[in-house]
Amino acid sequence: MLMLASFINSTGSSLMFPLITLYVHNNLHRTYGEAGFVIFCQSLAGIVGQLVGGSIYHKLGVKKLLIGALLLQCLGQFGLIFATDWFAYIMVMTLNGFLMSITMPTISAFIGFRFPNQQYRLFNVIYVSNNAGVALGTALAGLLATISYNLTFLLNGISTLVFAGFFFFYLRRIDIANGQENSIGGLSVHPQKGILELLKAYPLYLFIALGSMLLWFSTSVWGSGVAPYLNARGMSLSAYSFLWTVNGLMIIFGQQITARLNRNITKSLPTRLIASAMFYAFAFFFLMLFHLAYYNFIIVMLIATLGEMLVSPTIPAIITKTTGHFAPFYLGLIGGFGSLGRLIGPVLFGTMFDYYGISPILIVTVGTASLAATSFYLHKKISQSLVLE
Repeated sequence: MLMLASFINSTGSSLMFPLITLYVHNNLHRTYGEAGFVIFCQSLAGIVGQLVGGSIYHKLGVKKLLIGALLLQCLGQFGLIFATDWFAYIMVMTLNGFLMSITMPTISAFIGFRFPNQQYRLFNVIYVSNNAGVALGTALAGLLATISYNLTFLLNGISTLVFAGFFFFYLRRIDIANGQENSIGGLSVHPQKGILELLKAYPLYLFIALGSMLLWFSTSVWGSGVAPYLNARGMSLSAYSFLWTVNGLMIIFGQQITARLNRNITKSLPTRLIASAMFYAFAFFFLMLFHLAYYNFIIVMLIATLGEMLVSPTIPAIITKTTGHFAPFYLGLIGGFGSLGRLIGPVLFGTMFDYYGISPILIVTVGTASLAATSFYLHKKISQSLVLE
């Protein structure tokens, strides 16, 4: 059921978010740099949302925090239908970014606490379910957008409402009386640590956070480099949304590839982080050399997706394994760093594209993905024997 709910929610989300740049440029008649500014505001709010979600997890409990954020997020997504003014659109998108980001560390921490012996497998299952939704949603996004962008906003809100309903009934069934309250985020009996004390344990999180920030910064090239590049060459919305369909299908049908990698080469969790960044760096380097033909974008998406398949379930698995009761805080903190990368990338890349085109953007992405690999390597060396009690 959790897989199905994640699938429905991600299908709705992927109807809208891959098309933000094109909606702002084509419907609101703004520049690509201004489209990047919208994503900047959304990501800035996302940083705050990640930190808030991680910090108040044990204070509110997973049920109040998650369902409340999802219901408010649903209202925000419906609000996009009426946000036809430029500034109203920015404000509503910012609100959506904040609310959506609150749920991210909340869900990851819930899975980690609820299923401590199956963490990596379940993180991967949820990741695959989400991206199955991405495959379907992006396949529909271009088609629905040609009919009406408001239709994508409406369906996105409905999918979030369904997701909230699932968690409402699922969490009601959890047996609090059998000692589950502490494990899913009720009133805590664990000793508390102050924020400064948690931040001092930097080997546990800092280099993962920096690597995550650099990696998600580089992936901003898809929305703020590739999308306007294809649009400028006269290609349809479907040409861009199809790349995300390829992404989703690769995640679904490429599980055997990553399973073999993890079994034979990337055996440890930190090694998977390093390999993921190397896949991204190679993909962007390939695109830097060969970006004239559309089929090369498909090849690059396949390579980059391998990196995504390695990193996405690995980060929450490492954090929940090594930080224990304090995992929500660190998940929110690392998520905030990742959002910072998403915040800077669209503004920088959108502005760079307006003035210089896609080539300089790809040079930057190769460099930042390579730095991410270095940061993950430093994490592996420094934090090998650390576990927070």
